[in-house]
This record gives sequence, C-alpha cells and structure tokens, in this order.
Amino acid sequence: MSSPLRYAAFAAAGLIFGGALSSACSASDSGGGSGGGSGSGATGGAGSGGGGSGGTAGIDAGGTGGGLDLDGSLNDGNINPDAACDLQTYQATVTKQPVDVIFVLDNSCSMSTEMIAIQDNINLNFAQIIASSGIDYRVIMIGEHGPATGDQSICIGPPLGGKPCTGVTANTPPSNNPPVFYHYDHDDIESWDAWCKMADWYKAPDRYNLAPGGWSEWLRKEAMKTFVLVSDDRMDCYWPQATTYYSSCSTPASKCYDDGTSTTYAAAAVQAAQYFDADLLALDPLQFGTAQNRNYVWHSLVGVPKNGASATGEYQPTDALVPYSTKCSTAVNSGPGSQALSMLTGGLRYPVCEGVGFDVVFKKIAEGVIKGAKIQCDFPMPAPPPGKDLDPKTIQIQYTPSAGGSPEKFEQVADASQCKPNAFYIQPGADGGDAGTDLLVLCDDTCKKVQGDNSANIEILALCKSGGPI
Repeated sequence: MSSPLRYAAFAAAGLIFGGALSSACSASDSGGGSGGGSGSGATGGAGSGGGGSGGTAGIDAGGTGGGLDLDGSLNDGNINPDAACDLQTYQATVTKQPVDVIFVLDNSCSMSTEMIAIQDNINLNFAQIIASSGIDYRVIMIGEHGPATGDQSICIGPPLGGKPCTGVTANTPPSNNPPVFYHYDHDDIESWDAWCKMADWYKAPDRYNLAPGGWSEWLRKEAMKTFVLVSDDRMDCYWPQATTYYSSCSTPASKCYDDGTSTTYAAAAVQAAQYFDADLLALDPLQFGTAQNRNYVWHSLVGVPKNGASATGEYQPTDALVPYSTKCSTAVNSGPGSQALSMLTGGLRYPVCEGVGFDVVFKKIAEGVIKGAKIQCDFPMPAPPPGKDLDPKTIQIQYTPSAGGSPEKFEQVADASQCKPNAFYIQPGADGGDAGTDLLVLCDDTCKKVQGDNSANIEILALCKSGGPI
C-alpha cells in the first residue's frame, strides 16, 4: 500500500474511521576511536533515507443505508437510481497522529549534571504526560549509553527504558523497550558536532548492532518528528567523517556547518541552520518532509539564559536570536546555530545550564507536543457492503463545523495537481485501486481548514457500482 501523505506542525493528529471502524571539552570513552585531523568544507548530494512504513487504520464494512438528497448531484452528475446499494455513510472521528521524539545529547565533559537532570525528568515529566494524552509516542535517544557521573553518558530506566540503571557501567549496550523507547549509541557526541554525527549515523549501525540500519530504522513515516538537542556549546563540524572527534568546518556549505563567533554569529547561525535543514530534508523527505511542508520541529536546550519575559523561561520562535556571548552560567556560548534551527522550524529554546528547571522544561515540551496535535489529512477508502463495490466517482466528504451550521461537501478532483479549496482526491493503492488500499487525501487548503477544527464532524458518502463486484 502506498505511503500516506502527511501534514503536520509541532506534532500531528489523524483521521481514523469510527462508528463504521474497528478501530567545551571531550568526553572520555574507552570504546571510542582516535581523533581526526583538520577539516575541510564538504559538499555533495545527500543520500536517500529509509524507515519503517506506518500502518493505516482499518475499516469495518458497516455502512448505513438511506436515501441521498444532498444537492441532487455528485461529481459525475445526478445520482444513479440503479445504483447497487443505498447511500453508504461512514463516520470519521479524530485521533492524534503519532510522534517520534528524538533526543540528541552532548556527551562532553561539562554535561554530567544535565545528563542526570534528563534521567530524573524524562519519565515523570515527559513520557508520562504524553502517554496520558493518548498520543502514540516513541522516544529515540542518540548519545553514549552509560553512567552520567564521570562519563557524561546516560541511562534511561523504566518505565520508559527496558531495565533499571543501577550499577550501569561505561561501554555497555542500552536496554531498549520497544515500541516506546530506543537508545542509539554509536560513539560520543561532542559539544560541537551533534548535527554532523546524527546525520552521518542516520543509516549507520550502532556499536552494539541494535540498529543495523542506523537510527533511521526506528522512525515511523506516519509520525511527526520532534527533536530535542541538549548541549552547552555551538556547532562547528562537517560530515561524513570516520573519527570519534569530528573536525571543524572550514568553508560553510552543505554538510559543513559553522554557526560563527561572537562577532559573526548573527549571519553565520542562520546560514548554518539553513544548510542543516536542507541536508536533513534531503536525507529522507518521507520522514522529515520538505521546505514547504516540514515534518519535524527542533527544540533547543542550549546555553541561553532564562527568558525573563516568560514565566517558564523559554524563547518562542518569533523571539530574537540570543547573542553568542549572552549565556547562562555554565555554558560555553548561547548555541546560536541550534537556536536558529528552532526559530526556522517553530521550536522552543530553553536554558541548559546545570539541569536547573528541567522538570518545567520537559513538561513544557510534552505539552507542546500535545497542544500542537493536528488532524491528519488522509485516510483509507471505506469498505463496501458485503458482495458490493463502491463507485469511486460517487464518493463525497461531508464536513460539519463543530460550532454547527450547514454541512459542507468537499469536491472530488482527479489528483493532487487539480487541487483547489474544499476538495480532495483519491490516491490509488499499490494494487491498482481495490477498496481498502486507496487513500482519500484532502487538498492542502482543505486540510488546513479541517486541522483548525479538531471537533468537526466528518462523513464519507458513497454509492455502490451498479454491476457489483467485477
């Protein structure tokens, strides 16, 4: 079955059928490699990415019979009085689209306190909040596994992680807890190279071979991607490289990021964020979206001071870039490149120093995932009554706003190229169009309209082919 098209913001939400549905210093690591030499700018095309395909909601064949009196016509003219079944009505209900939350962790030697703060808060003040909302979530941790004290690595225990972390030692494999928690440990992430390593490792096996295809194999195409970087430094690296300590970028370009100095950060940070954004989108458009319709958001826990204008200390995407040298107490700098990426993708920025207030930060990010949930804009073709075939030309989608008023009918158009307001199209399935494999896809303007009203009533109306199954 073809992959559903996805539309999302911070997080996303979906349509499934109800009623008629069943359903800056280096970290120590004895397992690391040797340091690299001086770097140079790197250019070149990005590779294609992969990932597991997501499921689509199933539908029972429970249409309801009845007369049809909408406006007297469908897209192909008047209703056929010889149709093989009465009007079939399928009720659609709103559910939340899955979200994959990817933590990218700086394992440099200044980060022990922050690692402990993450361990102390990720279960109670993050995962449990999202789980209680009913959202289908998954957490992927990218960084070194092990004890936080002295080794600046991290271990996540139950209920999110698979096993207790008592007595955990360095250079030992993490304990994953499918399908909700996965830890990818390829090597240390240093204070300056998080972007490069997460991209370089996207399809590379971790050192324990828990993810032979890279951390990409744990992503879900149907899920919104929410990244959370935790670091007290800036970005300065290029990729690909095959060393533990990634060398600096000499000439900013694709795959080469330098977010500047105290005098150059204002332009350099924006440029670096734009390069990384383009590289990430090119790495796997099915997972991360396009520049016009991103399927990810980037939050930054970096060296910014607390925002005094906010009760919880965060910076909104519309707030100005915090200057390079305006930083919280233990940070190296404000992390301008990551800041710029958050601003570009609609993410938030929080102070990282010493893990202070991480309970509030994690709650805020979790609440943002929930609040940002929007309706998904494609759903499966409903099943016909037993022994019948639905006539695709007769399918309509009827939308009634939650505030009440007259129902609106969305017009069926031939395909995405014919899209216009209040319209949808049928995307054929891989088998050529048998019921249950095709998708009904709302056009962009229609999608935005529906996403603005999570409590709207949506119905799918159809008649059967007069000749029955072929």
